[in-house]
Amino acid sequence: MRTVLRRLRWPVLPAAAAAGGLMAAILVSSAGPEAEASLGVQRVEFTSSGGYLIVEVLDDDLVHFEVSAVSSSPGTGAPLFTTDQVAKTDYPGPDTFQQNGSTLTTGDLRVEVNSSSLCSTVYDTTRTPEVLLHTVCPQDLTQGWKGLDITQESVQHAYGLGQQFFTGGSSDGDWVGRVRSPGGNYGNAMVYDADNGPVGNTQIPVMFAVGPDTTGYGFFLDHVYKTEWNLTGDPWTMRTWGDEIRWYTMSGPDLPDLRQDYMELTGRPPVPPKKAFGMWMSEFGYDNWGEIDTTLAGLRSADFPVDGFMLDLDWFGGVTAGSDSTAMGSLTWDTSAFPSPASRIASYENDDGVGLMTIEESYIGAALPEHTDMAGRGYLVREGCSTCSPVYLTQNDWWGRGGMIDWTQDAAGDYWHQTKREPLIDDGIIGHWLDLGEPEMYSPSDWTAGVLPGKHAHADYHNMYNLTWADSIARGYDDANEDQRPFLLARSGAAGIQRHGTAMWSADIGSKLTALAAQQNAQMHMSMSGIDYYGSDIGGFRREMLDSDLDELYTQWFANGAWFDVPVRPHTEDLCECNPTSPVDVGDAASNLANIRQRYELTPYYYSLAHRAYQEGEPVVPPLVYHYQDDPEVREMGHQKLVGRDLLVGIVAGEGERQRDMYLPEGDWINFHTNERVSSSGQWLDDVPLWVNGTFRLPAFARAGAIIPKMHVDEETMNVTGRRLDSSVHDELIARVYADDAASGFTLYEDDGTTVDYRSGAVRTTELSQQLVGSTATVTIGAANGTYDGAASSRDNVVELVVDDTQASAVTLNGAPLTQHATEAAFDAAGSGWYNAGGNLVVAKSGDIGVGSAKTFQFTLGQAPVTLDFVCENGTTVPGQSVYAVGNVPQLGEWSPASAVKLDPAGYPTWTGTIGNLPPSTSIEWKCIKRQEAGYPDSADAWEPGSNNTVTTPSSGSGGVTTGEF
Repeated sequence: MRTVLRRLRWPVLPAAAAAGGLMAAILVSSAGPEAEASLGVQRVEFTSSGGYLIVEVLDDDLVHFEVSAVSSSPGTGAPLFTTDQVAKTDYPGPDTFQQNGSTLTTGDLRVEVNSSSLCSTVYDTTRTPEVLLHTVCPQDLTQGWKGLDITQESVQHAYGLGQQFFTGGSSDGDWVGRVRSPGGNYGNAMVYDADNGPVGNTQIPVMFAVGPDTTGYGFFLDHVYKTEWNLTGDPWTMRTWGDEIRWYTMSGPDLPDLRQDYMELTGRPPVPPKKAFGMWMSEFGYDNWGEIDTTLAGLRSADFPVDGFMLDLDWFGGVTAGSDSTAMGSLTWDTSAFPSPASRIASYENDDGVGLMTIEESYIGAALPEHTDMAGRGYLVREGCSTCSPVYLTQNDWWGRGGMIDWTQDAAGDYWHQTKREPLIDDGIIGHWLDLGEPEMYSPSDWTAGVLPGKHAHADYHNMYNLTWADSIARGYDDANEDQRPFLLARSGAAGIQRHGTAMWSADIGSKLTALAAQQNAQMHMSMSGIDYYGSDIGGFRREMLDSDLDELYTQWFANGAWFDVPVRPHTEDLCECNPTSPVDVGDAASNLANIRQRYELTPYYYSLAHRAYQEGEPVVPPLVYHYQDDPEVREMGHQKLVGRDLLVGIVAGEGERQRDMYLPEGDWINFHTNERVSSSGQWLDDVPLWVNGTFRLPAFARAGAIIPKMHVDEETMNVTGRRLDSSVHDELIARVYADDAASGFTLYEDDGTTVDYRSGAVRTTELSQQLVGSTATVTIGAANGTYDGAASSRDNVVELVVDDTQASAVTLNGAPLTQHATEAAFDAAGSGWYNAGGNLVVAKSGDIGVGSAKTFQFTLGQAPVTLDFVCENGTTVPGQSVYAVGNVPQLGEWSPASAVKLDPAGYPTWTGTIGNLPPSTSIEWKCIKRQEAGYPDSADAWEPGSNNTVTTPSSGSGGVTTGEF
């Protein structure tokens, strides 16, 4: 049999046919002469020995399979079944399709089916030579424990498969050579190990397999049962329960294309509320409003921004272990501890700029009226049959005893949302913290309405439980026509949970550096499983597992979280009132402040990435392999990450860490903290310091040509929306631009930050672009496109231009010269102008201009940066010790010995050095110090005696010699 199908193409109309009855045809063909009519999805069935395989061709690069030997074939007349993990089922079919016997060919793929074994071999035919992706063979289809064998072929690495923590304290590692084990008897579970504590094991059964260069494929198992993947041999094996096995194979040119196809299939994440990108304080637990007030006052007095508080079990009165009378499931305010909740929540928002999220669980104490109500309506999980009584859960009864909600019934979720959650939303609650959703407690013999036709047992729904819970909340918001965006934080989930506005966290993680390291490996695979918003209990939930210095651990964890987590959420068990979580009270407070302010400064960048995730399925925090797939150095790398495309950040999770090596893929990179440029051919940069001018910072680099939108943050900043304690307004558009001779751009996305109006187009976009040609750098802030409620009609525009060992001599705005200011203070006081800031930075601002017009800044570069020759006399040292210059400006470490500048002992005991890129026209105070060379210590062995040395820098060029003496 040979069948050939092609999509029909609209004829190209002659230019003369431009009027009258031909107008409709001209409009249809406006996409160009290649506009196409749908061919339709193609389905072919193969049978052998009582089993069947159906191949459903959804697109040229996407094929859906179903195999079974115990179920009746559904035939080819209707679409294959999909679980609720799948969002898109209306694929148009391939552009071309050809069947020649058991070989199926599209424009991108060829599928060869062995009609005896029902094995399917898939080739990527877009490559020369074509690439054999895999052969998938069903195994043990008549047995309970069955699965697929998948040949490895040329695949070298694999990513995704949800959340499982490795032991050993490493952030690195893909799945090849490992076993992806289910967490418990049914799959999803919180599991314990000594390195990580109790952490999540969440099945999200998508795998991205990559071979040499950019070859690879995506494999999504649309399956709800417990699954084990063994990638230690060849073939790889996948084993599971269930009657049918369904999977998708997708091909594409690279990982970005493959992941975007997967996100289209399972659903892209909506844009979270802007406040979700800020810091949320949390602990188990805040006992009353007073404890929240105390924590908030401490943060404000230390000048920390904060966006909200998460309330654990105490908000509804806590739980009573082993008791039917527990408050679990009441979802009603305990007004003895939290009186007048609606007015208090309004006060927090209106006066303090903070929101609240409340925890909820799926369990209901048996003595509660809510249990009686839900049981009477048939909305609780039943014990064993459709007419049986609700389950009565008694094991692991730390929460109490009772039943659990059957989220697989839409009616149950809808009723619970209307009666319990909507009153909270009306009170002002802006998010929902979904705990224990694996589910943690259950009866193995229970009965639910189910997520599979005719299937009601526990195994048939377990791994979909948190997904159906999240779906009920998103559906409830839609049904109630809520303007507010739903935002959920869940401990478990399944593929597709991201489309319901759900972030995930890694459960009750232990306070150990090994756990912090493994968290970053889990984040890599969660990103490649479609979970863009993922985080942890910063500092660790289980403090009793602490085996190192708490302040060091917290400082590192907080710095990591400030780069990678959404939301940034310190959390721990603090029933003893002895485990502080606030960054004011634990860790290095100055470092915590610097790191959270940096996160807030970058809010417009993260928020724009969130819009790209929503529109295109692009990841927010991808692993390096996502954008550098053909670089073998990054294939297993989880200890460095990207934020978007343009920022590369190294994680730190180790005792006594003062420095670390950083790998820079090929290209030019600029140190995010110092603006020093590095050209890399794909090389390691050794000994990058972690303490920068007195604060702990993760090493970070910006890609040359990067444009990073920012917001103004200082001691008055309250939250990510820009609210300020002094009621002033700082709504300027700030763009940090890393000048490069290759033209580049970035799209800034803005909306109202709270409502769903962005879905219907209430979004403002602004195109930002740059190019360096010779000694002229041009930065354009394009005219804004679109608007939203509350959008500014005019604003200041600030360009922070990062250059390479030069200064500016002139700056123009739309062809007119801007005024140069000698110092930062003069610049800040002026309405517009520019100044050389030193440190490879030139800053210019437009003044208030309407957003509807383009703003083009041109920087004339080439002026010599400021340098000084530093001399330290009588600097006698011992082995391992050197002389350094330290002072009051960033280029001299801001008085931090760790960031001091080493001098040269060429005229020993006189030490000299030329230090460049100093701030112009600035009074510098400095001293000579003796310091250990190794490890960037934070203390000096000896300081130069007497008063500080002082010198004033020139506006450009050399400022001569300045001398100090021991």
